[in-house]
Amino acid sequence: MTTFVDRTDTLTRDALAVLQPGFVGTTAPDWLLRRIGEGLSSVGLFGRNVASPGQLAALTARLRAEREDVLVAIDEEGGDVTRLEVRTGSSFPGNYALGSVDDVELTRAVAAALGRRLAECGIDLNWAPSADVNSNPDNPVIGVRSFGADPALVARHTAAYVRGLQSAGVAACTKHFPGHGDTAVDSHHALPRIDVESATLHSRELQPFRAAVSAGSKSVMSAHILLPALDPDRPATLSPQILTGLLRQELGYTGLIVTDGMEMQAISAVYGIERGSVLAIAAGADAICVGGGLADEGTVLRLRDALVAAVRKGELPEERLADAAARVRALADWTRGARGAASEPGAASQEGTAPGTEIGLAAARRAVRVTVGERRREPLTTAPYVAAFTPVANIAVGDETPWGVAAELARILPGTETGTYADAAVDDVLRAAGGRRIVAVVRDAHRHPWMSRSLDALVEARPDTIVVEMGLNAGPPRGALHVATYGAARVCGIAAAEAVTAT
Repeated sequence: MTTFVDRTDTLTRDALAVLQPGFVGTTAPDWLLRRIGEGLSSVGLFGRNVASPGQLAALTARLRAEREDVLVAIDEEGGDVTRLEVRTGSSFPGNYALGSVDDVELTRAVAAALGRRLAECGIDLNWAPSADVNSNPDNPVIGVRSFGADPALVARHTAAYVRGLQSAGVAACTKHFPGHGDTAVDSHHALPRIDVESATLHSRELQPFRAAVSAGSKSVMSAHILLPALDPDRPATLSPQILTGLLRQELGYTGLIVTDGMEMQAISAVYGIERGSVLAIAAGADAICVGGGLADEGTVLRLRDALVAAVRKGELPEERLADAAARVRALADWTRGARGAASEPGAASQEGTAPGTEIGLAAARRAVRVTVGERRREPLTTAPYVAAFTPVANIAVGDETPWGVAAELARILPGTETGTYADAAVDDVLRAAGGRRIVAVVRDAHRHPWMSRSLDALVEARPDTIVVEMGLNAGPPRGALHVATYGAARVCGIAAAEAVTAT
């Protein structure tokens, strides 16, 4: 007996399977549940979808009630980029702080603790870690999301992070291949270009990704960047030379390749998301991430139909789409087996020596570096005035997550007051502070001339000023006390507050 297979239905299901869309709200909309039932294999969650651990666990359970093997992904790097704790700040210090400590076992333990928290909420794919080598300190989008500027350091911590995260049954997604660290443009806004020789890319950018492949990273995320030494025409996400030739064939990677958000201007403004998605799958990508900015049913249907139409027109080989869908389903099978499997070797429940979530604060404390100025006066023992010099946040971080030390100092020294400044308003700071000691809080002061000028003028006017740098510690120490936290997570603020009030 011959079984008839509806090719159209298979194409549609495969096209849905390769999409990783988002949605708005803290409960799953009907359209999303319906499309999961029709073959949608992945859902991406963002800060707007998270209200509490209990709510998140209920949301992921509802998604799996529709389809048990649906992949639920989130962008939870810890540190500056957090979705689980978008309203409070992260309990984990982030990559740059971990790289500054340079203890790979600490990095593995932090990633394992974060993985357990994700698993408890029903998340099984994390778009992390960032394996970018932060070789350009003026990079507007990577910064403290990187483990550092040394390729070997970034490589060993990337591998440790991958192993720790996946020990909890949560798939890692190492990003942004082949490396976003040497860019001066944010790919959310435009197409970055890295003009270095192939030999430099192989020795610098690719070293952490080789380590991630060796560590067994279940997925890799592509970058929307142009690297003429590898492909002069197309950005990495759309390049067969980079995704298939370099990642698959040269590096021997066999896992899932996920694109960065296709609505980012580096792709959408040049190719459009429909054409870009077709080109990405044809180039070797397996999953299309969309939903950070576009989070509606119409987007899902447009991308589904674009992929199906490309197959029918001969622009996208049907076998390539089927292969991509199969890789998505294979990862879903792995996560389903790893989810709560206490008997699985390496599962979180088997890590008897793994510390609890307190590991995040312990790591943040170890990362803090304090420089005492020549004119240091008494330690901070009375309620200060906190002047927060606030740059515009990049889209990956978002501006809704609180950062700084004011809240933590207020717990230690009740009566602490704070003001936020976005330009060189030193006279305003001095007037607001009055006789109080000033704590100036900055983020990447080296990237913002107005901020550096403000600090210099403030320290000249008030030599007892304490400076807390919560971004890259790239500039000279300033103030009576200079505290570098290497990140702006909530735990970094706690560690900084402890440092400036220590006697």
